[in-house]
Amino acid sequence: MDANGQKNHLKAYGLTYWSLEKQIKVKWLLNYRGGSFLLPDIEEIRKECIIRGISYETLSTSKTEKILEEIASPSQNQEAVILEKAPKIAVYSPKGNFPWDDAVTMVLTYAEIPYEVIYDEEVLNDALVLYDWLHLHHEDFTGQYGKFYRSFKAAPWYIENKKNAEALAKQLGFNKVSKSKEAVALKIRDYVVGGGFMFAMCSATDSFDIALAAQGVDICEPMFDGDPSEPNYQSKLNYQNTFAFKNFTLERNPNVYEFSSIDMTDKRKIKQELDYFSLMQFSAKWDPIPTMLCQNHTQLVKGFMGQTTSFERTELKSNILVMGENKTNNEARYIHGIKGKGFFTFYGGHDPEDYRHRVGDPKTELELHSTSPGYRLILNNVLFPAAKKKKQKT
Repeated sequence: MDANGQKNHLKAYGLTYWSLEKQIKVKWLLNYRGGSFLLPDIEEIRKECIIRGISYETLSTSKTEKILEEIASPSQNQEAVILEKAPKIAVYSPKGNFPWDDAVTMVLTYAEIPYEVIYDEEVLNDALVLYDWLHLHHEDFTGQYGKFYRSFKAAPWYIENKKNAEALAKQLGFNKVSKSKEAVALKIRDYVVGGGFMFAMCSATDSFDIALAAQGVDICEPMFDGDPSEPNYQSKLNYQNTFAFKNFTLERNPNVYEFSSIDMTDKRKIKQELDYFSLMQFSAKWDPIPTMLCQNHTQLVKGFMGQTTSFERTELKSNILVMGENKTNNEARYIHGIKGKGFFTFYGGHDPEDYRHRVGDPKTELELHSTSPGYRLILNNVLFPAAKKKKQKT
């Protein structure tokens, strides 16, 4: 899985997942040649590598043992983690969306990793217990329809989406979309606290935390929910309810395409050709979780924009781990945390291979980006729940 040895990094994750589905255990060699996967030498696996266009090497037993001995050495910042079971994956997304509307569903489809699409009805009916890993599509959990009002209020797709969202909320027993989204956010919170793995990108990151902080508080203006927002709603936010962010200020103007001070899109002073973020290095033996999530063939990843591009460092809670950052702009791009018994990862930006994705833009052809470092970070999170849990040292 290093830069020179692998011609299709993304498909390699799919092959690993396919092996786990067949009850074949895999060793993930953290920090060894870009985070390589060690699979048994089975003819069926070799055939799949050829069919999928994945580069592989066949090792003798003695060579394999030598590699594992080197990895186990205390002098090496490496570790061999056993992957045991293919996680069952859910994507929280409106049913009408195409896979290319979202980077995660796009890369899951390209890597041939199966997933199921769920939405508000399934979440509120406790379907999350059926899944090991949940991805939040670029959702707006605040009930403000993505803050697209100024640019798209007259667009047929915006009008249709608003009408459908209101109908669904009513069907589920809520008088406002913001109320139904709040209930969904609370169910997702409970899923993570109970031991689930949650991954979110772009606007699903900050809007999720805003919905938790604004529980029971009306922050929506009349064009979104039919009545005015509460007076002084900013002072009524409860930051103790959030996963990752604290002390943020909400954007009150409905005509501004922004939710809060969390996002740094408008604070960025970086030219596109210089826009990169660096992945942090962790101890593979003592911090295997962030090490897994940062496996890559490069430590420097191309930046990319989104409605929520990156996170204000000063508004991160102290227990949040920054795994990717742009030091020039003092922004966090890729963060991780623990909530209760579960885990969550927030990844800023919309599409790792489309610098400034806009509504209606054509989909990214992943065949042209099969070695994408930015997409690898998504797939690291997909395999993370498959890792065998080690007993904590006491």
